[in-house]
Amino acid sequence: MQKKLHVKVGDTVKVLSGESKDSEGKILEIDRKKNRVIVEGVNVVKKHVKPSASNPQGGIEETEAGIHISNVMVVQGGVASKVGRKKGDDGKSVRYLKKNGEVVK
Repeated sequence: MQKKLHVKVGDTVKVLSGESKDSEGKILEIDRKKNRVIVEGVNVVKKHVKPSASNPQGGIEETEAGIHISNVMVVQGGVASKVGRKKGDDGKSVRYLKKNGEVVK
């Protein structure tokens, strides 16, 4: 069974540590096995690409690399906060910001 995470694909997050500290972006991908996320425009690395049929020139591309999931915090309405879980009005579990109690969409 998969463990529940405090972030989902599409969430806007703030980076807490590392070279890209204090930058914000949207989550593009989550790797649950390695506990890493790929955030848009954050932790950009250069990757050497061999020529192929789809890219006959080859060269150096810039792509986003993964960040450990513990180094990101959900941002909503300009407020970065820890995320908790509680029962919603319909009885299902919903995520909410612990700082102001607002439900995360």
